[in-house]
Amino acid sequence: MTIRKNTVQSITKRRPHRVKFTKKMPNQYFGCRTFNDHEQQERLPKNAYKKLKNTIKTGAPLDNSITDHVASAMKSWAIEQGATHYAHWFQPLTGLTAEKHDSFFSFSKGDPIMEFSDKQLIQGEPDASSFPSGGIRQTFEARGYTAWDPTSPAFILEAGLGFTLFIPTVFCSYLGDALDMKTPLMKSQACLATSAKKLLKLMGREVDNVFPTTGLEQEYFLIDDEFYNQRPDLIASGRTLFGNSPLKGQELDDHYFGSIPQRVLRFMQDSERALYELGVPVKTRHNEVAPNQFELASIFEPTNLAVDHNLLVMIIMKEIAHKHKFRMITHEKPFKGVNGCGKHSNWSLCDSEGHNLLDPGDTPHKNLEFITFLAAVVRAIDLWPALFRISIATASNDHRLGAHEAPPAILSVFLGDQLTQVIQNLISDDSDENFPAKKPIELGVSTLPPLPRDNSDRNRTCPFAFTGNKFEFRSLGANQNASAPNYILNTVVAESIDYISDLLTDSLTNSDITVSKALESILKDIFKKHQRVIYNGDGYSDDWTKEAAKRGLPNYKTLVDAVEHYDSPEAIRLFDKYKIMNNREVVARKNVRLEKYITEIMIETRSMLEIANTIILPAALKQQESLANSIKAVKIIFQSGYAMNSTKNQESRLSELSSLIESLLASVNELAKCNPHQQGDDHLAQARYTKDDIIPKMNGLRDIVDVMELIIDDSLWPMPKYREILSII
Repeated sequence: MTIRKNTVQSITKRRPHRVKFTKKMPNQYFGCRTFNDHEQQERLPKNAYKKLKNTIKTGAPLDNSITDHVASAMKSWAIEQGATHYAHWFQPLTGLTAEKHDSFFSFSKGDPIMEFSDKQLIQGEPDASSFPSGGIRQTFEARGYTAWDPTSPAFILEAGLGFTLFIPTVFCSYLGDALDMKTPLMKSQACLATSAKKLLKLMGREVDNVFPTTGLEQEYFLIDDEFYNQRPDLIASGRTLFGNSPLKGQELDDHYFGSIPQRVLRFMQDSERALYELGVPVKTRHNEVAPNQFELASIFEPTNLAVDHNLLVMIIMKEIAHKHKFRMITHEKPFKGVNGCGKHSNWSLCDSEGHNLLDPGDTPHKNLEFITFLAAVVRAIDLWPALFRISIATASNDHRLGAHEAPPAILSVFLGDQLTQVIQNLISDDSDENFPAKKPIELGVSTLPPLPRDNSDRNRTCPFAFTGNKFEFRSLGANQNASAPNYILNTVVAESIDYISDLLTDSLTNSDITVSKALESILKDIFKKHQRVIYNGDGYSDDWTKEAAKRGLPNYKTLVDAVEHYDSPEAIRLFDKYKIMNNREVVARKNVRLEKYITEIMIETRSMLEIANTIILPAALKQQESLANSIKAVKIIFQSGYAMNSTKNQESRLSELSSLIESLLASVNELAKCNPHQQGDDHLAQARYTKDDIIPKMNGLRDIVDVMELIIDDSLWPMPKYREILSII
């Protein structure tokens, strides 16, 4: 029996992993492994707690006089929890997280002690040269610093035989340049708060703070460990580089929201318990569209905290999946022919009084505050499509976008019929006094209650859709750090808010006019200029592609198409104006994206070559030999006459296979010659060569192998097939 067949038998006999059951409700242990508000209030002096709380709530500068109190309280709490080490937890430009563990253990006058000072809390010093820097740091320039982020609670994770205190931090170079994903995000939140407070004040309402909130939806695949370990392509690149669509995929729409398999449900429950302990407010779990695809969604939080928590979600769930003998796959397109995985980012604005600035209420046409902030978002989306596209562009996400499973690369805004009508009325000066109120949905069955109707429908084909009281940015890749899309969104919306504020200030200064009348004129002009980006139809259709081109909306199909706009003069001025990034930091991020794009494709290329040469080719040659021997044996038995024609179709199959083997060898030889570094040191030129020359050759090699998979004896095929990976769990 082959390894594949043994694996299938082994997996079908698996039983769900035993998970320790607890009768405690999540609210009883939520955040028990975090240095949360309760622990801070209990352990800090009142004045220190008040100052720390003020920094977290309003964004006020941290008072350095309290850091010693925080460090002492945090250490006591962590040691009580069993922690022996601490680690500054940061987000380098890899898009992943990084950590260096240091022990609390030290000596004082020769005696062993457990020590943790305010200096150790505030600052760490990891090696900056070993992380991507896009040219900011050279190999010999190793010094870098991590700095404590007090707005994201420290937490404790079990590590090996003990526990470690993790402290969320930012990461910068010796010269102060940001080398991480988190610093620009936090800066963008600060500038957005400043801009929004200024506009609200002009409109007659003062608040202490305005902050973006985000709820992230995480899609993922689960496959069995044994299948994963027998796919070198999955191990090396996170996706299958060869393989045909499963015999039964998602055509029947029977997996979406279907009954969750027991083995998977145990994994989900185990994950949720661990995440609740870490203060991650996970809310929803369900089957996704593709077989063995699932989703987890979290409740809204301040954006920087939501991003931290989503990174924890991926870390914790991948660890727990392994315990359940699963592999959690978050690559954006791990399997050809079925839906890939995204990470939907639901974004809104909230003030310190608890008001959602993007809540239209029951009468959106009369809600001036809502319409004003809506206009700012629409204008921002229309003006900065390249920045949004590059914020979600990766080699892996390029496979997914626009593939009739994810939003197209063309950036548009869905508002729904009601809000679109509000805008059209504003543009055309039509009165909306008689604007129809929302009507409940009558189901026509007397025993069923009427359902309240939202202000808009949902549009799954639109990359940026308004969904009731928030915008859903649907284009993010499942495996990416959500910081970049959010700091881009925060920054460009802040710029649009300031644009409105400046016009409003001029109007109020230079004429005797009310705020509402001045805003009406400003908003009318904004919507008139930027309504081209609003589209409520089918974003998957060819008609929309043509219509978008007529409207002048760009279509950046790949990372390479969009990335050169990242450091355009306009973008540099924008980032500099709001102190999000300096020119060096912007160029560095562009270089890092290009380097990562090229590196990921080259890893896939090397994986394809090795698999084709050492795994696929031997199987094909065995099949060729078997067919040749079979034909030879038949001809020996039947020497003449009618029976001689009985091998005609076998010979045809042998000819087909032999031709495929020759094509395979030719394709391998061509792909092996590819080297992006032949284009010199220009990263953009290397990336273009990779996109235009290497990827088509990779696709050609895949096509050959995928045909082979359909004609080679199943017992000879060396790797698990889609029909097994995506059907057995």
